[in-house]
Amino acid sequence: MRRATRIDLPLLLPDVEDVRDACVARLVRLLERQDGVEGAHVVERGNVLEDEPPQADGGGQPDPLGPQLCLHYDPDRITLSQVVALAKAAGVGVTERFAHLVVPFRAIGAEDEGQRLEDALRALGGVSAAVVNFAAQVVRVEYDRRRVDRSAIEARLRDVGARPLTDSVGLEGRSPAATAPPAARPQEVGGSPTKAWYGRNRELAWSLGSGAFLTLGWVAGRSAATPPVLAVALFAAAYFFGARDNIGHFIADLRRGKVRPNIDLLMVVAAAGAAVLGAWLEGALLLFLFSLGHALEHYALGRARHAIAALSELAPQTATVIRNGRESTVPIADVMRGDRVVIKPAERIAVDGAVREGISAVNQAPITGESVPVDKTPGEQVFAGSVNGEGSLVVEVTAAIGDRTLDRVIKLVAEAQTQKARTQRFTDRFERVFVPIVLMADVLLIVLPPLFGLWTLGESLYRAMALLVAASPCALALGTPAAVLSGIAQAARGGVLIKGGAHLEALGGIRVLALDKTGTITVGEPKVTDLRPMAGVDTGTLLAVAAAVEQRSQHPLARAILDAAASAGVTIPVAADVQSVTGRGLRSTIAGVRTEVGRLLMFEERNDAVPTTVRTAVDALEKAGRSTVVVVRGGEWLGVIGIADAPRANVRSTLERLRAAGVHRIVMLTGDNAGVGDAVGRAVGVDDVRAGLLPEDKVTAIKELEREGRVAMVGDGVNDAPALAHATVGIAMGGAGTAAALETADVALMGDDLGQLPFAIGLSRRARSVIRQNLIVSLGVIALLVFATTTGLFGIGQAVAMHEGSTLVVVGNALRLLAYRER
Repeated sequence: MRRATRIDLPLLLPDVEDVRDACVARLVRLLERQDGVEGAHVVERGNVLEDEPPQADGGGQPDPLGPQLCLHYDPDRITLSQVVALAKAAGVGVTERFAHLVVPFRAIGAEDEGQRLEDALRALGGVSAAVVNFAAQVVRVEYDRRRVDRSAIEARLRDVGARPLTDSVGLEGRSPAATAPPAARPQEVGGSPTKAWYGRNRELAWSLGSGAFLTLGWVAGRSAATPPVLAVALFAAAYFFGARDNIGHFIADLRRGKVRPNIDLLMVVAAAGAAVLGAWLEGALLLFLFSLGHALEHYALGRARHAIAALSELAPQTATVIRNGRESTVPIADVMRGDRVVIKPAERIAVDGAVREGISAVNQAPITGESVPVDKTPGEQVFAGSVNGEGSLVVEVTAAIGDRTLDRVIKLVAEAQTQKARTQRFTDRFERVFVPIVLMADVLLIVLPPLFGLWTLGESLYRAMALLVAASPCALALGTPAAVLSGIAQAARGGVLIKGGAHLEALGGIRVLALDKTGTITVGEPKVTDLRPMAGVDTGTLLAVAAAVEQRSQHPLARAILDAAASAGVTIPVAADVQSVTGRGLRSTIAGVRTEVGRLLMFEERNDAVPTTVRTAVDALEKAGRSTVVVVRGGEWLGVIGIADAPRANVRSTLERLRAAGVHRIVMLTGDNAGVGDAVGRAVGVDDVRAGLLPEDKVTAIKELEREGRVAMVGDGVNDAPALAHATVGIAMGGAGTAAALETADVALMGDDLGQLPFAIGLSRRARSVIRQNLIVSLGVIALLVFATTTGLFGIGQAVAMHEGSTLVVVGNALRLLAYRER
């Protein structure tokens, strides 16, 4: 009989966060070939196997919160322990063999240059995938380390004219954030000021050189005393300076035997055609305006890149550490977990840690986007990159460099730049088809009109060259990635992490918003409000037994019970063999006696005889808006505990802002009873409340809501993982406080504040609007110029001026997102 087991995917591939990653597919293929394994596939978060419930033998938890690898095997041929060992060994093998790399680079070229870089990297043996965002100047590479290494990848980038910058983000069998953050600065470092300026502005320098020779050639051409050959020589010099990068890329492609029709090639061919026709002035003007436009575009996009690169500059490079009773300043790389770091007044914090001494207000806006400083007392968390107030703090380091929240954010933002938006994928496909069509149409424009006596050959050639300029999709290639880059940068500055252009676009199309209750709508710090012990049971016993079982749980209700027990001063016994029952409660043994704590549903589902007094107590508390926990020990019903969690102060106003931002329907999803859900729902003003939901029920609710439009789910990133995974956009609360929140959702609100969501949705809607505007401008200008050049209304000069002007317009339009503020 075939059996199955599930193993948490992060245990096998700790550096892989997306189930669509190539390493996951490799692992599945590798295991499917093993003797005794009859099938392998990935189970998304929260899904349940059809043939049997999940097993914890595979090393995962009984209540899976993340993606899992499901293995079907023949127990007659291989044992469960062998299956688990095989999977772990295969995972190690995949992790050791395959790696991911995000490399910031510096390159000069046309807007579609990214495709040329991708082709060059994919042609490198061992590289399985390469995604380039040329506007952001960053590339993500997946490769086989047995066949190629990082140095070879960076060498290939240099071969094709892209200079890798230092501090690449690598995922090579370590924690994703275990490498230094990228300092993706576009400028050169070191050297004399003159050399540094040239290194930063080489493209502009060559363009200005082209303009200078163009001007001299024009003056010489208008002077009767100047021989015509001098004007031609000056125009040729303008050609050289203006087309230097274009020709360099073309020669590099020729050497590799891969000449791809692109915008660079169209411009060079058009300028060469103008020279053949004797229109040296217009050809030189074309190359000058083309190169000058690119220099201005790249300078403008540098603003958006700097907004992201500035993240890596938030944390200091040194820290004051207390060792052997003495304070000493050490490089941040030498600070280890467990060290105690002194944070002086007005100093920027260098580490993630817990306050051990001192009281101060800390400005966390650079990380969480919170506008008001947060008071920090002993036990409170602080984050690297935030700014200390007037007090002095001693912080115990909980995360060394590489594992800090700031490092994770930098790494995820770097990867987000390589995730293309849906519109960008469309424009990429459009360009691949459009450019060859333009070249074929150009040939026909040269041949057919003279053949039928419509135009002279010279006129036909001139209009064909003008058409090459008109049809170059520069603005189309740049409009979407520039908007995505600016949108992600502005979101990060506002304390919202958006993991790619696809999610940026999707967030703006949200019509329905589903919200978890605990920790999202409510404060997330429930308090015990009622103790209803049964006859013969005192409140101390009820609290002590419940607290003993709940000690092993991270649920907010468990923390409320533990706080109440601590306040009451009861002695908490030791519980053993604690087991989670998904969405219902916990089972354990205390002194060998079976003890259960959880919702009444857990007992009703197995048809236990629930005493009337227990049911009455539960009903009364739930009608009063309380969550209830029933405690049973050795078959004896000890009583019922009532717990309440207050709504956040700003939720009602936030929901009103969300409706103003275009969200049509807001629904609260909660595992609590209907009484609690309705009470909270009325208090905050949601449109609908769906209560008593188990994790799988929340998934079903999300699927039902999708019939009304795109759905966003907001939760804490852990307990709501199944629903987050199934929503159009999963949004995690408090990304700065938990790595799980950063890893499970498409969008993370870094501060534990729902009030950031209207800003994120508003920014996304503005980004979608900007992308549409850029598409309209780009396609409209192409259509206008194609008509105007083929009919003779525009010559090459007018075409290139309008062409480059439209490109600068879409870049400038995209950069408006860097100034976005919620109305």
